[in-house]
Amino acid sequence: MPARTNKPLRYRQIHLDFHTSEHIPNIGSAFDPQEFVGTLKAAHVDSVTIFAKCHHGWSYYPTQVGAPHPHLTRNLMGDMVEALTAADIECPIYISVQWDERNARLHPEWRVRSATRNRFDPGQLQAGWHTLCLNHKEYRDELLAQAREIASGYATPGLFFDIVLAPDCVCQACLDTMAAQGLDPEKPEDRLKKDEWVNEVFRSEMSAALRPEFPGLRIFYNCGHIHKQGPKRFAPYSHLELESLPTGGWGYDHFPSSARYAATLGFDFLGQTGKFHTSWGEFGGFKHPHALEYEVSQMVALGAKCLVGDQLHPSGAINPDTYASIAPAYARIEKLEPYLEGARQVSEVAILTAEYFHSAGDHNNRADDGAAQMLLELKRPFDVIDPSADFANYRLIILPDEVPVDTELAQRLNAYLAAGGKLLVSGKSALGDDGRFAVSAGIVSRGPADFTPSYLRASKQLDAGMTNSPFVVYGTAQVIEAQGAQVLAEVVRPYFNRTYQHFSSHAHTPDDPDAAPLGAGVTLHDGVAYVAYPIFSIYHAMGQPLYKYIVRGLLDALVPNPALTTDLPSAGRATLVRQEPQGRHVLHLLYGPPQVRGKAVPAGDTTRVMEMIEDIPALGPVSATVRLPNPPSRVYDALSGQDIAWSEAGQGAYRVTLPSLHIHTALVFEDSV
Repeated sequence: MPARTNKPLRYRQIHLDFHTSEHIPNIGSAFDPQEFVGTLKAAHVDSVTIFAKCHHGWSYYPTQVGAPHPHLTRNLMGDMVEALTAADIECPIYISVQWDERNARLHPEWRVRSATRNRFDPGQLQAGWHTLCLNHKEYRDELLAQAREIASGYATPGLFFDIVLAPDCVCQACLDTMAAQGLDPEKPEDRLKKDEWVNEVFRSEMSAALRPEFPGLRIFYNCGHIHKQGPKRFAPYSHLELESLPTGGWGYDHFPSSARYAATLGFDFLGQTGKFHTSWGEFGGFKHPHALEYEVSQMVALGAKCLVGDQLHPSGAINPDTYASIAPAYARIEKLEPYLEGARQVSEVAILTAEYFHSAGDHNNRADDGAAQMLLELKRPFDVIDPSADFANYRLIILPDEVPVDTELAQRLNAYLAAGGKLLVSGKSALGDDGRFAVSAGIVSRGPADFTPSYLRASKQLDAGMTNSPFVVYGTAQVIEAQGAQVLAEVVRPYFNRTYQHFSSHAHTPDDPDAAPLGAGVTLHDGVAYVAYPIFSIYHAMGQPLYKYIVRGLLDALVPNPALTTDLPSAGRATLVRQEPQGRHVLHLLYGPPQVRGKAVPAGDTTRVMEMIEDIPALGPVSATVRLPNPPSRVYDALSGQDIAWSEAGQGAYRVTLPSLHIHTALVFEDSV
């Protein structure tokens, strides 16, 4: 059995897709080990995930468990392992789990039968993956047997199990399980509980079998999103991989939110983007090198290792254009690695994730995403946490829009407040059925307002960006009565709601200047700020800057003298990390604004818009201020080693100004001796 150690993940990885139909001939016939390894080396790649079994159900080595591709010309996986290992390039191995077209044909009784129409259960005459249900032990046993075959026969550091999904299955095995567990198949929430139970059975069985047999083997289960459901969910995992292809439907705000949660769990973790113009499965699509450089720079700035997805041609010939576009990005990361190892983000703010309490589906919760988007644009470093986290690590905790607070959580939050912590609460978060809040906020709710949308009238005391006149908020406010809280903004009603019976103008009805306010819109009381709207979900949907300025004003009031400020525009990104053993802080500044370019990208039966980055201009000058325990002994650019002038900005803060910023820079603040 190949020896393995629990080494950290490498920084410059490739995920080499290879989903290949049985109707394509000469599989692997053009594979050249020297060209393969030479191309990867030239692109600064140090790890490649290669394929044992693909979505079509075919294997790419002489398996005794599954079935080799009918037109496989060589032990393609084995030849890759041999060549990569000799070149000191790691080679984790991929196994497709719930998408296996061969088994879907051989064992139709294993197929998912979805309760609702979705992509996991396509029609017989539809081109698409016919998902297999993991509630069939015979299939789980086959997957385990193939995993053992690979791990015992090939020098791989780990296994990547792909497509572990919640397909809303009501096959007979799942109906029997739900009956035994007292779940109602007609309730979506009960079907989801069953799906999650089935997946956990698979993950726990697989890891429990493999870990003692193959000590040090890395094991990861992929479902396209790292669900924010607490650390217990990830017990079968050795590390995390955050699949988040910005152009593939995830967008550019998905990864930062996921990364700031993953970092709190204590795992080594990867960011996972793609070289594709769109997403997985695209042959002949190329992302601009500037976009790749920005994406991997953002990964390391947020504490992740890097992975770029590619797809190998069925012939086995590696594409030189792909790796020419990846090379500049990975050359940058290779130079930065000494300033990345062991770095931990300095985060003063935490988002208590709403996703923990509400299923997110394929991607993040909208309230979480809106809060993360605001903090990214405001350059406020943050973590995303679940209730298992230590609240004392943060100056402020945000409860976005729909975070329910039970007795135990209320006790913890109130203890956190008593110790000097601050809270920013919005919408229905912490709100009980009786209209009382679980934390002492000096307010009570009289229920949701009867008007949607409504208006907010705020003074510049809240934030300098507030308008003098009321501005529309596209959501439903709580009717808030202040009982000791300071009112910073009021909710203003329109003349009436828009209906077929009475409406005014093209959209909603204007505000009624003669009507009494509906209630308090923004309040502040003993370290607790409250916004009566689900402001983060609304911002995620509408992007109105005024909504962000509400939160900016509250952050300034609750967390003065922050650890990091910068004059980067809203599309810029900034993080501050600490490398404790090396005695230094590293400031990452990024600028690469995505644009909506694809207006009708096919997405199943519909279309979607696509954010993308093409060429990134230089920006400057750019200034930043960091708050440190002591003055730095030296400030310099991590890539060039060039010294950077700095000055004191008062109250333990130190300012730097760069004449120009192109995509990314990392500035090192060495501790005083």
